[in-house]
Amino acid sequence: MANNPDVYLLYEYMKKNAFTVRVKVTLSEAVDEDLLTQAAREAITRFPYYSVSVGIDDGENYVLNPNDNPIAVLPETDERLVLGSEEVGGHLFAITWKENDIWFNWAHCICGGFGALYWVKTTLYQYLTKKYGDIVPPVDLKAVGTPVDEAEYAYPDADTLPLDDPLKRYEDGSSYVGMEKDLFYFINPFANEVYYYQVEFDSKRFMEYAKEIDGTPNSVLAAIMLKATACYFKPIPNQHISAKIADDYRKDIDCPKSYRDFVRFIHVKYDWEMEKESIERLSQRARGAILTQMQPENSWEWYRRLDEARRGIDEQPDLKSKKKYASKHSIYKSDARDTYMISYVGKTDWGGMSEYIKSAYVITDGNMMLEVMALPEKICVTFQLLSKERALLDLFCDILDEEQLIYSVSDRMVRNMPDILLPEPDSGFEW
Repeated sequence: MANNPDVYLLYEYMKKNAFTVRVKVTLSEAVDEDLLTQAAREAITRFPYYSVSVGIDDGENYVLNPNDNPIAVLPETDERLVLGSEEVGGHLFAITWKENDIWFNWAHCICGGFGALYWVKTTLYQYLTKKYGDIVPPVDLKAVGTPVDEAEYAYPDADTLPLDDPLKRYEDGSSYVGMEKDLFYFINPFANEVYYYQVEFDSKRFMEYAKEIDGTPNSVLAAIMLKATACYFKPIPNQHISAKIADDYRKDIDCPKSYRDFVRFIHVKYDWEMEKESIERLSQRARGAILTQMQPENSWEWYRRLDEARRGIDEQPDLKSKKKYASKHSIYKSDARDTYMISYVGKTDWGGMSEYIKSAYVITDGNMMLEVMALPEKICVTFQLLSKERALLDLFCDILDEEQLIYSVSDRMVRNMPDILLPEPDSGFEW
């Protein structure tokens, strides 16, 4: 690749899916704006790779330039935050707040949840220690003032990865996707609001339940969602329902400390009539698919495809051509399509900060997508939908009741995903 690997997702930018992410953290007390601003400006100094702005070079490639502007800390409003804009000092990272809530906003091109959570935790640690004094830090805290390990920048050379064939590839193709229920959103240019619900589980009970049926959070949620979606949609002949499960593969490519986003997808295929099976059996099916697809050989293949697509972008003569090529050769769009998706970043250590954190939710652009975040006392699931209709959520909750799982559900909320302002060739826009 000729360019910084962090820029390539920018070529796939769309107004209704700008590839941005939010983490919403609710604290036990109201936010002190001055302390949060101080903390945010201190914390970002530990992450020089996040202190950047987007530019365009002479070859009409997106580039990331160092950005010395202070990171923005702004009140949360109903208006869509625009990353890369003057309001946020050109940054692709920004913080908003309201009452007890802090939203950490960033562009997915640079990192996913794995990398961004370091920034989130460092910022919260700076803030909470200013407000409350000494706190036991998370074990993986990247403390302000500590040196940046070169391994944080790591990404592999695709040409050096082994060429071994996987023992098992997912080759069953796409499954049923119920787009007709959300057609209004896709065809109406004025329909910009998307929604989510905060579903909260008691961690101890949920993990006990998963252990009882020899499951994991991913396999249990995949099983519950299968039952819910199979009831939500009318059976379609010769169609299947499937779960897409996010898999972090950085260890497979020897980049365990990299801040960059290394996620591929595992597919769990279900027949429609499997809805009659128990959660335990459906969870076992999910675990089987996960185990057979979680092989380093599959990760190597995925990364080689990613690298090939990026090289193709580099070869295009201008920005318009690069965007067109990126759209047509996106490995994310060309991957098998699934009925619903589950993304769980895994167990996260918050140290003594957990005493002051009531909840933490990851918010993304997905439809029928469950983003999962674990705190010591609770598991926070962001149940994401495009429409205001909550019938699928109600079916999901019915199954939770049947399985005697303890949970709570919030009112419907608007995601307010940030947009991104990208420069155009010869626009004169420069940070």
